[in-house]
Amino acid sequence: MWTASRLLWAEPAVKHSPRAIRRDHVVAAVVLASAAVEAFLRPDVSWRMAALALGFAVAVAVWIRRKQPLAAVVVSFGALLLADLMAAVLAADPVVLWTAATVLLMVYSLLRWAPARDIAIGAGLVALEYAVAVGTDGSGLEEAGGGAAVLLLAAALGLAARYRAMAGAQLVERVKLQEREQFARELHDTVAHHVSAIAIQAQAGLVLAHSAAPGDAAQALKSIDGEAALALAEMRMMVGGLRAPGGAALPIAGHTLADIENLAGTGTDRLRVHVALRGDLTGLGPALQSSLYRIAQESVTNARRHARGATKIAVAVTGKTTEVELSVEDDGGGGLTSGPPGFGLTGMAERARMLGGELTAGPDSGGGWHVRVVLPRDRIRRP
Repeated sequence: MWTASRLLWAEPAVKHSPRAIRRDHVVAAVVLASAAVEAFLRPDVSWRMAALALGFAVAVAVWIRRKQPLAAVVVSFGALLLADLMAAVLAADPVVLWTAATVLLMVYSLLRWAPARDIAIGAGLVALEYAVAVGTDGSGLEEAGGGAAVLLLAAALGLAARYRAMAGAQLVERVKLQEREQFARELHDTVAHHVSAIAIQAQAGLVLAHSAAPGDAAQALKSIDGEAALALAEMRMMVGGLRAPGGAALPIAGHTLADIENLAGTGTDRLRVHVALRGDLTGLGPALQSSLYRIAQESVTNARRHARGATKIAVAVTGKTTEVELSVEDDGGGGLTSGPPGFGLTGMAERARMLGGELTAGPDSGGGWHVRVVLPRDRIRRP
């Protein structure tokens, strides 16, 4: 129990907690305006300036609740606590604003984004204000229980949203890890491919060196040098990716452009796959070819799963002077079906970024879904 408490106490804040968004600004403005209306137009509101100040504090809390959830709780519930204590000391009616119900957002935000220590501090302040409020306004047991239930509901919603986001992030990391493990298994094949080519060229060079063709031997050495440089470049990229903590999903070697052409044979009578290879596609390294295949394969799979009413999937690979472009588009409805969501687009985008490229995906103006990726040729290029 003590160990679990220590771990909970040490839990950090949620990474990348969002800044205030436009919706928060709108809500803060509405809260301030509503508090002003209540303070000056409701006949049963005592201490009108205090009520307006309370509304202002709640509006400020709404504005900062995402980036500074503990500060939002301190500002909002601190203002409520101060108002209740002043009413108790002066034996006056408590300041009651309907707008103050917005403080439930601060409870939600505290559990959603704050670190464990801030949650403990904030929960203590909320509990203190709740106890003072119940003790000063003379609420019955039923009303007090209802108020506690509402506070706990807001906290439960925040905690559920927090752990749902954490579970999604862990699933993404698990997918990355699986790809990295698969890539590590393929690393041997890539290295063996280059080393075999070097060994063959070296054997030929030895034969030529003892013959009357020194020029041919020099050419063999030049080929060995080029193959070794390519092998080192690919190994640095792959091993560097494996070392990098939290690195991008990695391309897996072993596939070529011929595998992309073979995708044309995987269609059905209802949904046909057309593949076109255009431009200069010579001299592409194994990692680049494999990445093109993986992205094309994933895009075709996504189109089959999600393209409503599609009859055709068009895959095109175009080789240009400095880059290679891959596009995959379908003629479906351009939306997602009710199938379970995956991480295909995330993995494809990470592969493209790792090779210095860029991937875009989205619906076409004329219908259907379009995936386009551009990868530089000179990142790893065969000499």
